[in-house]
Amino acid sequence: MVGLLKSYQNLVLLQNLYRLKSIGFEYIDHFNINEKTSYEIPASIEELSANISSCHLCDLSKSRTQSMSGHGNHQADLLVLDFSVSQTQDSSNNYYNGRSGETLKNMIEKVLNLDVNDVFITHCIKCKPLNSNKPSSSEYNSCKSYLYSQLEFIKPKVIMALGEDAYTHLTGDSGNFEDARGHVIDFKGMKLIPIYHPNYLLRNPESKKTTLNDLNTIKSFL
Repeated sequence: MVGLLKSYQNLVLLQNLYRLKSIGFEYIDHFNINEKTSYEIPASIEELSANISSCHLCDLSKSRTQSMSGHGNHQADLLVLDFSVSQTQDSSNNYYNGRSGETLKNMIEKVLNLDVNDVFITHCIKCKPLNSNKPSSSEYNSCKSYLYSQLEFIKPKVIMALGEDAYTHLTGDSGNFEDARGHVIDFKGMKLIPIYHPNYLLRNPESKKTTLNDLNTIKSFL
């Protein structure tokens, strides 16, 4: 909890520094932090979502339409983790948009037999990338505490990581994704099961059978 508090303090400090920079400040005097009273961890996931929506910790805030904090049941047994917000998701504020979103929705509803409103879906990086570029590590680090706070509030039984990027950034495991895909991994008291991303399945339909098996593994833990 102490580590989470310090991480959140750093986020708030960075946010305030960005605000000062945006109005013309180039230098401020050194100051000390009163850790006991200066900043508080959000008391609820609703408060956390509000903080995410008003975040300006990195340059992605300059090009987004909105910051997407997540959607669904705040007490969900299943948390679906994507890597970053797509252009269509950003413009529509719809987590199940386009062919990829429809594929994901079918996976949840037709295989896992869950309503999309019964799961919680979020991203490692809460804003769409600049010019469709792959987000940088620093941009993920700006969002990391938000994601870990969401996991603390929701405490899902299972995290379904969509694709290599979501899995790698969550765990720090830079090994071969195929060695992790479909396996049940203990992660902070939850079961983490990485699967192929819906975009990958659209390009490689021969992998749908493998993903069906992975989804049945996920279903067995719910």
